Order: sequence, then structure tokens, then C-alpha cells
Amino acid sequence: MTTADKINALRASMRQNNLDGFLVPRADRFQNEYVPASDERLAWLLGFTGSAGLALVLLDRVILFVDGRYTVQAAQQTDPALVECVQIGAGLSYQSWLRDNLRPEQQIACDAWLHSQAQYQSFAQACQQAGAALQNSENLLDALWQDQAQAPENPVVAHLQQYAGQSSADKFVAVAESLAANGVDATVISATDSVAWLFNLRGSDIPYNPVFGAYALVDAAGSAELFIDEARLANEALDSLPEAVRLSPPDEFEVLLERLGEVNASVQLDFSSIPAAIAQCLKAGGAEVVNAADPCVLPKAIKNSVEAEGARQAHIRDGVAVSKFLYWLDNDRPQAATELEVAEQLRHTRLQVAEQFGVELKDLSFNTISATGENGALPHYSATPEHDCRLNTGDIYLVDSGGQYLDGTTDITRTVILDELPAGELANEMRDRYTRVLKGHISLALARFPQGTSGNQLDSIARYSLWQGGFDFDHGTGHGVGSYLCVHEGPQNISPRPNNQALLPSMIVSNEPGYYKAGAYGIRIENLVLVIEQAGGERPMLGFETLTLAPIDRRLIDAEMLNDAERGWLNRYHQRVYETVAPHLSDTEQQWLAKATATI
Repeated sequence: MTTADKINALRASMRQNNLDGFLVPRADRFQNEYVPASDERLAWLLGFTGSAGLALVLLDRVILFVDGRYTVQAAQQTDPALVECVQIGAGLSYQSWLRDNLRPEQQIACDAWLHSQAQYQSFAQACQQAGAALQNSENLLDALWQDQAQAPENPVVAHLQQYAGQSSADKFVAVAESLAANGVDATVISATDSVAWLFNLRGSDIPYNPVFGAYALVDAAGSAELFIDEARLANEALDSLPEAVRLSPPDEFEVLLERLGEVNASVQLDFSSIPAAIAQCLKAGGAEVVNAADPCVLPKAIKNSVEAEGARQAHIRDGVAVSKFLYWLDNDRPQAATELEVAEQLRHTRLQVAEQFGVELKDLSFNTISATGENGALPHYSATPEHDCRLNTGDIYLVDSGGQYLDGTTDITRTVILDELPAGELANEMRDRYTRVLKGHISLALARFPQGTSGNQLDSIARYSLWQGGFDFDHGTGHGVGSYLCVHEGPQNISPRPNNQALLPSMIVSNEPGYYKAGAYGIRIENLVLVIEQAGGERPMLGFETLTLAPIDRRLIDAEMLNDAERGWLNRYHQRVYETVAPHLSDTEQQWLAKATATI
């Protein structure tokens, strides 16, 4: 079926169901950021493969909503004769578009399992304001997707306490105490990383994320019920579960929701992540639904001492791998090397270094962004066999990658010049933009701030130098990172978006300002940092410990643009990189690293 055939078939189904529109999100039944092949509905319907997006299929038009990361990609991957791409942000939201563009009496439908309760409510309100209506529906698209993959049911394994740092039983006690404090009977946990963290289990249902699809119920007495096929759990996983855990088949989950309604239980749900269908089922059955944060999210984000030390060790290994890769890129890269071949070299190097340290690279933490030249201007570019560009001398090359290790998750971006800078004004421009990004990165790394400060209060620090030149970037400056879990996690972030969550000691967050010139090149410098307490001052203060250890390309730096504090940070950082990484390199690699980390 062509894209036009698929859209027409969906519209025919809509007419049969007396619908004027159908919402197609990039989401699964657990609201994961990354989804299995069985849930890549936007890719199947429209050809768009970005990690975030929402389509509204109307009888006379198709709208694809994306954020600033994907505006170029969406335009490239979709047919403009069939699809209108709309960028969300800068004052335009899904809700405002629905409110201003839907017509009275229009009936819009969606699969409530694929939208959070908060999103469903906001869409329903926007439809109502337009005089239209939103209703829950069977998934009309899935009925048309004949070769849709089966939902994954991969094995689930134990995440040992030597890496987790806390027993699952202790976590249940903490969750139960929070429920009792909120005066509720129970909570339903649907976020896969929360379930994995709470039960000290890991899986592989989602690409690059060691999680598995399962819902859980925890009550105020500390008992827990996990809805999963018991055959999926390895023996050590079964043995690791506390006595308070009961395993139930997935098809009994909706029965549980009905039972909670029958006894008029008060059930805490996180409306920002819980599928709307769960909230609707509980309410319809008579349960009292209370909107409150997922009780796993904050303790999961605050790494215990074992997890924090594990992150440090994971970043040492990862720094060795990335440094070896950058040496290879400078010295041994074949002239005809392409983006995918170079990304594979980095993956292979991570595997080799992990073996060198006597540990296992469990997986990458996301699909490596290997982007040369103008492809780097797409923040979430993904090379494919059909679009796999050769790396050429004089191009800026951006590589954003990470690894999943039992003791930590890594995420690093380095931007380098391939072989040598081009002559003339372009070289001056590249150095200027690169140095502005570096200045922002260093300013955030050096930030000292009072306890209670949230990430959105710090975001402008990383943008200030870019702003002075009239530049900016359209993604957040930082995201939380899990401990052998998802590479993107909350509740903390560093972003212009409003977020009242304070940065707390032992949270991990990325520091990744960037600059992107459409059709030319992209620049991003990313390290992961750990929030730490800092002594001195009238108030309790916090700062950052940089975890990532790999050289920053000195060839692209205009040293005259750096002030003394920035130059000092860079030199201290590079000295630390050399002292930590060099002992694990060959003699020739050490010589290269000495030059790459030389004092400016």
C-alpha cells in the first residue's frame, strides 16, 4: 500500500464509524519514548520516523505535528501533497491548533491506550472549545496494518543489588509510605522504567532501553502485583522478587481495574504518563482517581551511592572507547567511510573496551546519531542504508552516542572537524559557532546555584553566548539519565520549558547546548553531569560534577573567545581526561590524546 492508499483506507474506516478525524500518535500502551516496531504507526502511515510526533487524519487533510527537532526531517520524509507538517512550540500547541482549526460538530477519535490521561483531557477540552468532540475508539489504523509486528515479549532478568544499590523490598516500603501519606489505597504504575526500577528487573522489549512491558499495582500496605507472563521471567528474576509480589497474567489487568472500582478504592495515577484508558476504566467502575506523581520517578532520578559510583565507572570505560574512536577517526578512518560504517566502528570499539575492562556492553543507549556536513543540522538525524553519506575532509562531523552497562547509562556528543578546517570565512564561522557552544557548555558546567533551583532557571546560562551572536537552538539543554535504564528520564531537565522540579543532589543530567545551520552543519557538545553539594556561602549551594571523559576538539576552538575561567575549566577537564583515559590506550593513542588534550 502507498501512503495515499493507507490514508484513504483509514478515511474509509472513519466514515464507517461516523468520524471526522482520527489521532495517530507515536506511542505505545506504556507511553514509552522509544517504541517497538509494533507501535511505529506514524512510520507505517506517513513514513515519518522521528521519536516524537502526532498525526491528525481528517477527511480532507492530514496534519503531522512535530517539535523543532524534527521540522526538517518531517518535511523530508513525508509527501507535501498529502501531509501538512506543523511545528509545535513558539506559542503553538496541539491544543491551540485543535481549538482554532476544528469545526463545530466534528467527531474526533483516538485510542485511549496510546495517550496519557493529561493529554487526552487537554485534547478533549480543545475539541470542546471548538464545538467538536473527542471520543475513545478501537484503533482503526491497527485494523488496516496487515503486517504489523507482534508486541515483544522478551525475557526479563534480575538487576542485582550490587548495581541497583537498594532492594526491591525497600523500594516497596518507600512507595507504600508515600501512598499512605497521600491517603490513597493503591497506585497503578505504567511507566516501564518505573516498573523496572521498582522490581529491580530489566528487559529488552524496547530498542536500547532495558525495560519490559508490564503494569503494576502497589498498595498502601506494601504489597505489589505485577501483570506479566511468568514464563518471561528467568529463574534468578523470579527468585529475586520479594514475598510481597504477586504475579498475574496480563489479561487480568483490566479485571483488576474493574475490581478496584467495585470496592470504590482510591487509586493514585500519574496523569502525565498513565494511559487514559486506565483512568477511564477506573472511573467508570466507581474508583476514586487521584492525580499525583508516579512515586518511583523522583527516587529513581536521585541516584544512591552505588548508582552514582557505577555511573563514574561506566563513564571511564565509555571515555576510553570514545577516545579510541576519535583517534581512529583522525588516523585510521578509510577515505570512503560512511556515517553508518563510522557508527559501527564506534559500537565495535565500545564492545572491545568493555571486554578489555572485563564487563559487558549490554546495548547502545540509543541509535547513534552519526551525521556529517549538513546532516548534522538535524539534531536527531538517523543515517539509513538509503541515506548514508560519506565523511569528507573539511566537513564537521557530529556523533551522539551512548552505551548501556550494568552499572550505568552513558550519553555523549562530540563534534569534530574531519582532517582539517576549510580555508576562509567558513572556517572562521565554524570556529565562532563551535566556541559559542563550548562557552555555553562550560558556563553550565561551572554553574553554582542554591538548593531549590530548577533546570529551566539554568537553561539560559548555556544559551547566553549564542544569544549574543544572534543564535539559538531548538532543543532542551539537558535531560535526566537513568541507571542502566532509559537514556532520557525525568522529572528533572534543563530546558526553557516550565518545570518546577528542583535539581537535587545525585541527579544525573546532560549538558548539551548546540548550534545548527540548516543545509550546512551542526554542532553539539554533550557531557553528563552529576548534581553535587558545594560548600561555602550563606545558603546551601549545588553544582555539577562532570562524568563524561573524552577530548573536546581543540581545532575548532577560537581560544581568544574564551575568558580565563572558561580556559581554566577546559584545561582542567582535558588534564583529567588524559590522566584517566591514557593508561588504557596504546602508545600511539596516548601520543594522540596528549595533543588532543594539550593546554590552551
